[in-house]
Amino acid sequence: MHPTWTEQWWPISYLQDLDSKTPSRFTLLERDLVIWWDAAHNSWRVFPDVCPHRLVPLSEGRINDDGLLECPYHGWSFDGNGQCQGVPQALDNTQPNNRRSRCASLPTATGQGLLFVWMGAPDAADPAQLPLVPALDDNPDSWTVQDTFRDLPMDAVTLLENVLDVSHVPFTHHKTVGKRENAAPVEAKITREDTDGFDAFWEEGPRRGKLGAQSTCFKAPQLMWHDLTAKGFGRILTVVYAVPIRRGECRLFARFPFQFQSALPRVLIGLRPRWLQHIGNHKVLEDDQVFLHWQERVVEKAGGSPAVERSFFMPTSADVYVAALHRWLNTNGGEPFAGQALPPRQTTTELMDRYLSHTIHCRSCSTALTRIRAVRPWAWALLWGSAVLVGIGQATTWSNVGLVTAALSGLGLRQLNRWEQGLTIGNGLAPRNG
Repeated sequence: MHPTWTEQWWPISYLQDLDSKTPSRFTLLERDLVIWWDAAHNSWRVFPDVCPHRLVPLSEGRINDDGLLECPYHGWSFDGNGQCQGVPQALDNTQPNNRRSRCASLPTATGQGLLFVWMGAPDAADPAQLPLVPALDDNPDSWTVQDTFRDLPMDAVTLLENVLDVSHVPFTHHKTVGKRENAAPVEAKITREDTDGFDAFWEEGPRRGKLGAQSTCFKAPQLMWHDLTAKGFGRILTVVYAVPIRRGECRLFARFPFQFQSALPRVLIGLRPRWLQHIGNHKVLEDDQVFLHWQERVVEKAGGSPAVERSFFMPTSADVYVAALHRWLNTNGGEPFAGQALPPRQTTTELMDRYLSHTIHCRSCSTALTRIRAVRPWAWALLWGSAVLVGIGQATTWSNVGLVTAALSGLGLRQLNRWEQGLTIGNGLAPRNG
């Protein structure tokens, strides 16, 4: 794999989704990793997810009472530096203490609410070079940031191509975050283009100029953001990290920072639970998830990124973002999994999964799902109890109470079912086609 992809800091989790009591796993550039909290050094650690003893995944283990990462198979335990500190099967004077008993501890750093890991040569890791959005460090308390993430069934390059492309929003996301009647020529221009990525400027901006001019930055190879200031509303960013897991799969980290001109929007956004916001984010992501999964297989057959100049027909300035992305790729090492075939195409049901691609990794959504499932039996009990009241009340006050309670219980159960579905699977029906 080209150093363009390995000599990088990559985000692997929002800090708020990590559990300091339990190790978790992540796959980055086909490399399985375990993330765990090292209380002794007050820091997050990332190791290759494999025990040096018998090669089982350490992420299936635990953080023991001594604060060490403990292997689930034989109980070997490791400190934050990767040093083996205990082998229960060994005599006191024969504890292994050599290179083969160690785990590699990869460089980590945190910034803007994200945990990053360095995938290149350890000596080259410089936390000052984290891929961050400069604007968010400018008066950080003034920003209201909504975030989400999801494992997507597409390459990171496909995701970047999609989120850089501003002209698809009125059509693909019609009835979610766009409207077809807002479609118009996109007279965007590339203002900087080099080995670090590119900048672009769209003077008219989205919604036929109603929001103001929009600038775009692609910080290679993983980060992009759109930036605009809407008159009378505030500054709005759309930030995306496209993190390659393996061929045909990536993790999207999406952030929506707002710098409002008045206090009311900030208060209103703060009232919405994060898990409910994530359900709405899923609907938008699924607008284009199905056809992007298909599209990249057609692109693969046409020759991939090196062939886009002849396989794509891009006659307007709306496509300058996509063209610049592929120029950068083909000048700086190509795609991360070049030469590997995409996996078989998934069914619509598989593409609509929200539970495995998001909820089990999200503390907000997994907690909400647990609570929804815990409340449901009580709602059913209330419904049956109210039915009994109706049956024995015979037009008395108790009968009326039973009817009202039954109606409220039924509505509550219906809403609980909707929320559970929102946290587990999409329906595959794009609102634009309704």
